[in-house]
Order: sequence, then structure tokens, then C-alpha cells
Amino acid sequence: MAATPEERLDVLTAAGDKTGVSKPRSEVHRDGDYHRAVHVWIYSESTGELLLQRRADCKVSWPGKWDISSAGHISAGDSSLSSARRELHEELGIKLPVDAFELIFVFLEKCVTNNGTFFNNEYSDVYLVTTLSPIPFEAFALQESEVSAVKYMHCDEYKNYLATENGDMYKDNMESQSLTLQKQISRYAPIHLEPELTTLSEGDKEALGYILKASIVIDDIFYEQVWNSNRMLRDWLKTHSDYSSFDNLKWAYYSINKSPWSCLDENKAFLSTADSAVKLLTDATKPISGWKGVEYRAAFPQDKPGGANFYPPDMNKMEFELWKSGLPDQEQKDATGFFTVIKRPDALLPSALAPSEGSDQTNNSDDLYVVPYSKEYKLSLEKAAELLCKASECSDSPSLKNLLRTKANAFLSNDYYESDITWMELDSNIDITIGPYETYEDGLFSYKATFEAFIGIRDDVATSQLKLFGGQLEDLEKNLPMDNIYKSDNVSAAPIRVMNLLYNSGDVKGPQTIAFNLPNDERIVNERGTSMVMLKNISEAKFKLIVKPIADACIREEQKDYVDFEPYYTHIVCHECCHGIGPHSIILPSGKKSTVRLELLEFHSALEEAKADIVGLWALNFLINKGLLPKSLSKSMYVSFLAGCFRSIRFGLEEAHGKGQALQFNWM
Repeated sequence: MAATPEERLDVLTAAGDKTGVSKPRSEVHRDGDYHRAVHVWIYSESTGELLLQRRADCKVSWPGKWDISSAGHISAGDSSLSSARRELHEELGIKLPVDAFELIFVFLEKCVTNNGTFFNNEYSDVYLVTTLSPIPFEAFALQESEVSAVKYMHCDEYKNYLATENGDMYKDNMESQSLTLQKQISRYAPIHLEPELTTLSEGDKEALGYILKASIVIDDIFYEQVWNSNRMLRDWLKTHSDYSSFDNLKWAYYSINKSPWSCLDENKAFLSTADSAVKLLTDATKPISGWKGVEYRAAFPQDKPGGANFYPPDMNKMEFELWKSGLPDQEQKDATGFFTVIKRPDALLPSALAPSEGSDQTNNSDDLYVVPYSKEYKLSLEKAAELLCKASECSDSPSLKNLLRTKANAFLSNDYYESDITWMELDSNIDITIGPYETYEDGLFSYKATFEAFIGIRDDVATSQLKLFGGQLEDLEKNLPMDNIYKSDNVSAAPIRVMNLLYNSGDVKGPQTIAFNLPNDERIVNERGTSMVMLKNISEAKFKLIVKPIADACIREEQKDYVDFEPYYTHIVCHECCHGIGPHSIILPSGKKSTVRLELLEFHSALEEAKADIVGLWALNFLINKGLLPKSLSKSMYVSFLAGCFRSIRFGLEEAHGKGQALQFNWM
């Protein structure tokens, strides 16, 4: 029988990054190379106990000693999370899904043992699995070559360590958490939306009902895009919201943020795994008579996942880039496209998990692959498409009928080009924006678009008043204060529509937007430009309830009279228009065609918002000097803009507008 090949490990730099080199495990420890491992702790919530394993007597290091629940090296090419799942299954016979594992910290261990011959420079990803009660000992299937016994031990000492060193997830009491949530909620001002519907025909009113139902479906997709267990947590918190006033506060603040991370606190978690949903797995272990199975808390990451749910939770940027570089050109475009997610095969497939002599060998179970939105969110998009088709049949507006039909087709085909063109051409009393657009949630690369919906009633009078700005874009582009080589020759006039918002859903968490400029598809931007939608009733409410009080506190007394809604609103219009000018498609020094978004990656969103702010001020001055805007704006626009800056900076450095504002303050 052929000898089993020795396990190979990825060699890391001292900072923990992959070098691209792998070596046999014995050589890694002989040479003192940095490498990675996983540690898994199983914690019983009801008894406050940790599961320990005793190492087999045949182990080379620490034979017969009590150890953590499960541990092992991360083999070359494998990911951290799949390794943690595999080690737990191989050593203890427990099969758990990805949402059972909470990465609580990464620990670098540096030690020398075995009389100076074994060097261990190991980055250990430490995971916590929280079960409601202890797992019966009869349920375990121990790997004899690794584990000789298991036991539970009370973990007060370990919990105290977590409370002092790794966050507040175990030490905050209910009273202090309630007070914190009340303060966080009080930062938002609720408003009631009541747009006038008298301008709608009976057919459009009927269509509106179906559109609103489709928007609710879009909301479900967005919850799923933010984090892999987000919809489950939402349903759990909603179901338990009437259990106590504390549970009601958790649900209220979660509903504002649409996730367990606070938008106004740089995405700091306001919940923990202790607040998370309970799941039951009946087949996680071998069956035991009278025991229903493993009940565990769905793992809750204290740090918001940078890649949201667009990428595997344990994938990093280097892994993605290495994988992408080996793809054909078209597949690279798919991988970096707006409307795809990146997945890896389920590490719990029998072929990947079956304990065997060769279980230490490198495998290909973690190869990444691309899934289009039309497949990833198939059931939801089919439902939304059906509702939009019904709305199209009811509507009396040819323009709206066309948009609803093409958008329904896009949901099923994953090709949004035609529907985005028809959206730009929309001329209807019902104004609708629905689909995947913004890329703010993709904190790794800003590649992936989130679903959103804005439904409102067109304000024709306000729309006609803003035509000036869209018609001046070409002149603004020509006069931008930068070298002509970076200017575009085909800037189109930006259609501007003003509506009063009736309902929104999807990516509308936290502070509410007052305008947007779409689409983001560079093909359409180059060919047709962009179109802007202003939410007038939201702008008025935000100025009255937020900007004005901030101005009263932050603006000098002699300048407060300059803070007014008109200059504030006018700059917002210019800000959105200026998203459509300046460099978009570019040619790199190598001659390769690219886009600013693709080259700036995760820095693009914040820089784009900062650019639109400053170019917006420049554009207002330009239009004032041309006599197209009153000179009275020359002072009020700056003071009103400054008041708005103090509002935006509250969003924090994890949000594009807040980070863009910080860039401007730092420059000044």
C-alpha cells in the first residue's frame, strides 16, 4: 500500500499573508515557517461549560493532554472555515453548517518544543460554537488517532477572558444595553409618507399595488445579501419582539439598520450571538435515543463581513485575486461584475469530509466559482418578476408598462442593460426604481450591487424647475479644472426627475437617501449618461428635522441665516449631476481599457462621493458666473453645505458618504 503523502501547508509572511509557497508540514515546523491553523471551542449556553478533548496517547506533541474542543492545521489551498468544519467532523463526528461557527479572534502562537527541533509559528483562527445544552457523550464519534476522550468543564475563567479582551458580548447587562439602544434609536427622526395619489389613473393605482408587493420581495433579497444568516436573524427578532421591552428595542433598531451592525457607529455590532436565532440539527451527530439533536446559536460576527454575503465568509482579497488571475477574460468579467456572487463548494459534501487515511492531503473542495443573481436569488426574482408583469398589464402608462416588462425580464435573464435604458426614459406619474444598483455593501472590492426599490409619485412642477442642471452637463464637463485628456467627449444631458417617496425597500438602511444618480453600468454611462431622481419630501424632512438643528449647534451665529433649504437642495442636485461627469472609462499606461471603479476597488465609493460634493460646489459657482443661478447662492450654498457636512460625517468611516466627508475635512 502506497504511503500517504504528507500534508502540505501554505507558508505565510510574518504578517500572516500567503507567500504563494507551500511545504510539507514537517518542514514548516523544522524551518519555523509561519502557517495557519483553526481552533474550535464548543460552549454549552445552559450550563456555562466548554467541551474539551484529550489528545491521543500516540500524538507526537502533548500526548494524553486535555485540549480545546477541536483543532488542526489549514492545509495548503484550503480555507479557514471549511478546515474548522472538517476538523470538528473528523475528530468528534459532529457535522455543523457554516453559520454555527463564530470567528472570535486570531491568535499568533510562537514557541519552540521537542528540545529545540519543533518551531511553531502559527496563526490560529479561533471559532466558537454555541449550543443550547451539552452534547451527550454517546453522540460523539472520536477519531482514535487524534482523540482519546471528551469532557465538559465550566468556563467562568474563559468567559472573563472574552469579556475583558474580546469585546462586550458577555459583560453588558440588559439595563445598560437597553439604555444604549434607546440612545441609538433616538438619533433617527420618524416621518410619515403620504404622497398625493389623485394624479394616478385607476389602472396605475392597480399597478401600484403589485409594484409595492414586488418591492417587499426585493427587501428579502437585500437582507440575504448583507450576511448569510441575516434573514433568519430578522425573523427571530421579529417573532420575539413582544417578549420584553428589551426585545422590542432590539427589533426596532435592527429594523432601522437591516442588520445587527449600527450604520451610525461605523458598523459596530449592537447585538451578539447571545441574541441570535436558535437552530436545531437532527443529523449533526450519530442518532441518540431520546435526544432530538444539536441546538445551537447561529454564529454572529462582531465585525461586519467586508464581503457581505457576496463572497465566502472566509475568503480574503488575495485568494480572490489569485483565483481570478487564472480565469479566461470573460469569466474574469463575470467574477468582477455587478450581478454575480462568488461561492465555494459545500465543505460538508461526503467526498470532502469522509475520514480517511488521506484526510491530510490538499483537496480542491474550496475552489471558487461564479453564480449569477438570477440563479442565486431565483425564487425571489421569479416572484418579483411575476408581480411586475401583472403591474405592467394593469398600467395605463406605455412608458411604465415598458419599464416593468423589461425589468421583469432582467430579473430572470441577469441582463439589466435594456431595463436600465427604459428606466432612464421613464415618463410616468408613478416613478419606480427597482433592481440591483449600489455597490456600497461590497467592502472588499465594490463590485457587487445590492437590490433596492424606490416607489413614488412624480412631481412635475419640481421636475420642470430642475431641467437647467441636466442640460448643462456637457458644458460642465468641458470646463472641469483638469487636463483635457481625462475629460469625456460624449457626456449626455442628465434627465432629472423629482418625486415624493411613497415606499422604499432593500438597500435603504440607516440614514435615508435624498437623491440618487443611476445607473452605475459604465457601458450606459458612456453611451447615454445617467439619470437622477430627487426625493423631495425626504429632502424637506431631513433639512427640517436634522440639518437645521445641527446648524443651530454648529454654525456661527452670524452665518445661521444663510442656512436655507433652497441652497441645500440645489447643491444636492448638483452633487448627483456631478456623479455623471469626470473620468469613468479610462486607458491604463499598459494600454488596457478599464474603469475608475475597477481600479479604485473598495476606495471608489468614498472617493466618488467626495468628488461629487466638491465638484458640485464648483459647478454651482460655474453656473452662478454664467448668470444661470442667482448670485445670492454664492454665500448660502457654502454655509448650507457645511451644515450638511456635519450631518454626513455622523455616518462614520465605514460608510461611503461619511468617509468621503472625512476626506474633505482632512484635506481642509
